[in-house]
Amino acid sequence: MAGSDYLLHRETFVGGDSRLARYVARPILKFIHREVASSVLLLVATAAALIWANSSWSDSYFDFWHTYIDLAIGSYHLHPLTLEQFVNDGLMALFFFVVGLEIKRELVTGHLASVRAAMLPAIAAIGGMVVPAALYFALNPSGEASGGWAIPMATDIAFAVGIVSLLGSRVPPMLRLFLLTLAIVDDIGAIAVIAIFYSGDLDFRWLALAVGLLIVIRALTMMKVWAIEVYVVLGIVVWFATLESGVHATIAGVALGLLAPAKPLLDSKKAQEVVDHLPDDPSVDHVHQASFLVQESVPMTERLETTLHPFTAFLIVPIFALANAGVKLSGDTVADAAASPITWGVILGLVVGKPVGITLFTWVATRLGFELPDGLSWPQFVGAGFAAGIGFTVSILISGLAFDSGGVTDLAKIGILVASLAAAAGALAVLWWAGRGASRNEPPVEEQPGPQPAN
Repeated sequence: MAGSDYLLHRETFVGGDSRLARYVARPILKFIHREVASSVLLLVATAAALIWANSSWSDSYFDFWHTYIDLAIGSYHLHPLTLEQFVNDGLMALFFFVVGLEIKRELVTGHLASVRAAMLPAIAAIGGMVVPAALYFALNPSGEASGGWAIPMATDIAFAVGIVSLLGSRVPPMLRLFLLTLAIVDDIGAIAVIAIFYSGDLDFRWLALAVGLLIVIRALTMMKVWAIEVYVVLGIVVWFATLESGVHATIAGVALGLLAPAKPLLDSKKAQEVVDHLPDDPSVDHVHQASFLVQESVPMTERLETTLHPFTAFLIVPIFALANAGVKLSGDTVADAAASPITWGVILGLVVGKPVGITLFTWVATRLGFELPDGLSWPQFVGAGFAAGIGFTVSILISGLAFDSGGVTDLAKIGILVASLAAAAGALAVLWWAGRGASRNEPPVEEQPGPQPAN
């Protein structure tokens, strides 16, 4: 059975005939497996953060997230972190690990495996990074504000795909694939920017340890060492060494994801033969052997992505939003934001720069000989550009890295929130208009089981 179908077996609670299963458990399970579900939860977490930060308990919001976690072994203290830093540097490393898995899968067996097929969305993604950064920099050419040039470069895959999914069959499957591929290339760009431009002073001893352990992990995968516990321990040490080195710790997550094997260890036919020949009364050893063969006939990247995606999408990313989206929206703060080139640089970059950059670079690519996917129109590309302008998660992460001052960071966050809302509205309006009649002329597209976008 594909996806979570095994949970619906009649012998399980969810698959049973009780009223609770029929009217509560199964609808919740169906909602969770829709692409839009994580976006809804992210919106709820963002709203909760804003309400909490602007309520009479606002002091408790900021005090809570600035509480220190300090683990010590004897007299040695392990890099004290606030709760907010633990979320941004620790939990988000797992989120970026899933992003790395997704990139690896796409590079080996997905749309990015074909250079020709990947070129058009890759060129569009470059436009969607260069033009927003240029617009921001035009308004903020110097001083501390200039450090935020990368904020409007980011695309939130979960939000972008979630918004597109709301329109159902009005959005052609090829446009969804184009947007998803574009967002993955955008993620690669954001990861490179964080690693190169937003890392602190480097400690080369810790960096050498992190790189050395990554080489060890690569050697172990080539030797077909398949004990997951070994990689968990090594991965934690790599993360800690990266954190201590001055490189942003989320880069460790990406590197580990890219090292995961994207091809199965065993042939699926062999696994099927063993399962078909299980005795009527199998022993524990028979079951363990069959389980191992079936499990290893699926690539590790796909297994890990499928397992971890719900955890990152429905827990880590909402916690990140709760920890980072809380901005005090006093009259003075709103007035400062309305007059701030930082806020306007972010808004113009995401709402104008993204659709203009993506559409312009796509048009240039067609002049160079690349062809648009069949059935897609230019207004649909503009709509995809607006969807890509929903920066949110990664934009907020970069804003925290770009500025030391909390007040300046808040100006950027207000811009991100306003821009993401405006970009989402623009995407819905343009794609609805561009896809009018599609729902009448095309059969509905069924959702496919398997890994969903990570971010």
